[in-house]
Amino acid sequence: MLTAGDFRKGVTIEIEGQVFNIVDFQHVKPGKGAAFVRTKIKNVMTGAVLERTFNPTDKFPRAIIETKVMQYLYSDGELYYFMDNETYEQIPFNHDIVEEALPFMKDNTDATVRFYKGKAFSVEPPNFVVLEIVEAEPGVKGDTVNNTTKPAKLETGYTISVPLFVNVGESVRIDTRTGEYMERA
Repeated sequence: MLTAGDFRKGVTIEIEGQVFNIVDFQHVKPGKGAAFVRTKIKNVMTGAVLERTFNPTDKFPRAIIETKVMQYLYSDGELYYFMDNETYEQIPFNHDIVEEALPFMKDNTDATVRFYKGKAFSVEPPNFVVLEIVEAEPGVKGDTVNNTTKPAKLETGYTISVPLFVNVGESVRIDTRTGEYMERA
């Protein structure tokens, strides 16, 4: 058990059956009245961020989050299959779990999967991926006065903005945290 007075950033706790990650906290000792802990907590399942205050003696169970690196294998249209790199077990996930990672995932890409009590709740692609451009308009010479960009479609179907000199068939490095073009690969 963890008391609210022991809260730190990054700690995961369970409140009323929900798992929360502590994003920010502040111990407040007003001139009058009892001390309290003001927190900003994020629900790890839904992503909702809440601001709550707690008594420093309130107790909460610590939530243990298991993290595994798994390899994305394929999709059968409804489910997305990932393989555990240690046991080679194939585990299917629903679309809502992998939805945010899909624009950056192609077959055989490793991803970080987070579990709580054996149930997966998030899939994160690597921070940087290299993907091929399959569709882009040609850049016109003379349009380079400013940092001009054009839309380009990646092999995963995701569309990003790239500089005019990047063409179809080239591979580019993408920052998956922002979804932006970094450089040619």
